[in-house]
Amino acid sequence: MANRLAQSTSPYLLQHADNPVDWWPWSPEAFEEARRRDVPVLLSVGYSACHWCHVMAHESFEDQATAGYLNEHFVSVKVDREERPDVDAVYMEAVQAATGQGGWPMTVFLTPDAEPFYFGTYFPPAPRHGMPSFRQVLEGVQQAWATRRDEVTEVAGKIVRDLAQREIGYGGVHLPGEEELAQALLGLTREYDPQRGGFGGAPKFPPSMALEFLLRHHARTGSEGALQMARDTCERMARGGIYDQLGGGFARYSVDRDWIVPHFEKMLYDNALLCRVYAHLWRATGSELARRVALETADFMVRELRTGEGGFASALDADSDDGTGRHVEGASYVWTPEQLRDALGEEDAQLAAQYFGVTEEGTFEHGASVLRLPQQEGVFDAERIESVRRRLLERRAGRPAPGRDDKIVAAWNGLAIAALAEAGAYFDRPDLVEAALGAADLLVRLHMDEHAGLARTSRDGQVGANAGVLEDYADVAEGFLALASVTGEGVWLDFAGLLLGHVLTRFTDPDSGALYDTAADAEQLIRRPQDPTDNATPSGWSAAAGALLGYAAHTGSEAHRTAAEKALGVVKALGPRVPRFIGWGLAVAEAALDGPREVAVVAPSLADEAGRVLHRTALLGTAPGAVVAYGTEGGEEFPLLADRPLVDGAPAAYVCRDFTCDAPTTDPERLRAALGG
Repeated sequence: MANRLAQSTSPYLLQHADNPVDWWPWSPEAFEEARRRDVPVLLSVGYSACHWCHVMAHESFEDQATAGYLNEHFVSVKVDREERPDVDAVYMEAVQAATGQGGWPMTVFLTPDAEPFYFGTYFPPAPRHGMPSFRQVLEGVQQAWATRRDEVTEVAGKIVRDLAQREIGYGGVHLPGEEELAQALLGLTREYDPQRGGFGGAPKFPPSMALEFLLRHHARTGSEGALQMARDTCERMARGGIYDQLGGGFARYSVDRDWIVPHFEKMLYDNALLCRVYAHLWRATGSELARRVALETADFMVRELRTGEGGFASALDADSDDGTGRHVEGASYVWTPEQLRDALGEEDAQLAAQYFGVTEEGTFEHGASVLRLPQQEGVFDAERIESVRRRLLERRAGRPAPGRDDKIVAAWNGLAIAALAEAGAYFDRPDLVEAALGAADLLVRLHMDEHAGLARTSRDGQVGANAGVLEDYADVAEGFLALASVTGEGVWLDFAGLLLGHVLTRFTDPDSGALYDTAADAEQLIRRPQDPTDNATPSGWSAAAGALLGYAAHTGSEAHRTAAEKALGVVKALGPRVPRFIGWGLAVAEAALDGPREVAVVAPSLADEAGRVLHRTALLGTAPGAVVAYGTEGGEEFPLLADRPLVDGAPAAYVCRDFTCDAPTTDPERLRAALGG
């Protein structure tokens, strides 16, 4: 019998639709049912590419006896954290406050008033490593509910009160300046791993937003140290196993400090952010490696993640069938020397083993190796290596593919739109710009209602029931602003403005300018989530500051500029202390400190060759956060084009910052110099 999850648009919930557990989606009806039956709620939160979520599902939620006990004593609620980041954030904060750690699957027991009183993550089917079994936990919670109800509700009330007092120390209306950004750079330098690139120890995550800050800081100040950290980290990651050396694209993180063995799931947001970082690294340095990785990652997103509707799917699983019917992590990606010989023949297999670092003992499990590009002496025949790579990719295509979470998340599609639009423009790949336009079109058609309100998800052309959160409005606006600069189509600036109108009216505290993750009119949870830190993706707060700043530069809107500056107060407070966790906020602060610069390029027609050269030169400028308007003389697509004539009938570029403008130029070299390109 299918449970209530069968109608969901979430692939993660659909994975549990046939469980014997009588699951409910997060809904008022679930809590009414718990009240009616006078039982606690089991809240189980995960996502479709989460390895341990699958393990716990198989061990416990597919088990008839466990399901029978759950159905008798609890109302069980299943949440996809990618669909409901607000629910996830509120209860994860409680889990971390109570246990000092968090993660997924997240297992929380709630009263029928949704107040949490007992917490955990993964629970095994039998006691091990000092952990109780899931059944022991269920019996303990049920016992406490039945015999010590007063104690349970008192604990729950105290937790909710404690959470309410955890207001963030907001930095106020002060912009971060030279001093804070220099301190943030120093903080990153202290945590930098000079041997291996990246920050901190294992596990190691790709620090895409901190890298954007380093590139912008270098562009603004000329700091060689900032550029060196960014360049070396990008090279180490691109040479490591975290990067797919055959098919392009990055895995979620590396389990070791050397980037060798990844956690194999591939997320849309990581690849969108990293595609953009490598494109920006190429823009700053001309690095051939950066160009290759940016393009391969863009091609990976379009090839593997694009859906039939033109949007981008959320993730590829870490696990896949190893050929024996067992689902094993990394099975699609790893190679033994024997598998190389089978695919390539003896001689080329030896070359491939040397080039990709495949050893007899293996770098992963069961004698298999993750392909990487170890630093080594000698020159390899490029054509032969290309032939080896092509044949290995063909052989890999015959292996069972990892599962795909094909729901469209608005925020992550916004990140992908920005990356693909810029990569397409930089590398003269109009097909990538077209892919960005296709995703943008889907968001407008399907995710936006008549008031420009955003739905967070869709799947198979069907829009999900969950309202967009701050990161959705901000990241989609960021994607649309990038698209406007690249295409010269002002309608994307207009759409960004509609989305940012919601940010100003529904997500911003009118007194302090602080931002909330959920709208004022959204479902009321036990606490209104508010997290300014950048983790796997830019926080809604940082992303909103960046989009507001870019929109203000395009339009001269004082309200948007003021909102961006108020939002950046938190970067002044957190940047010097925890720079690794506010990387995008620091990158936006660099743009604010630099202006950001406003560039208007006018041409007799959009097809004019000299005009296109000036437009491309403007896009390739490294000035942090610069905005570009491109159009014809007298065109009304962009406010920046107003009163910008051609110069002696020739295309011209106008560069302004802080209400002052340079003389217009028709010379690409002079424009490049003006934009630090």
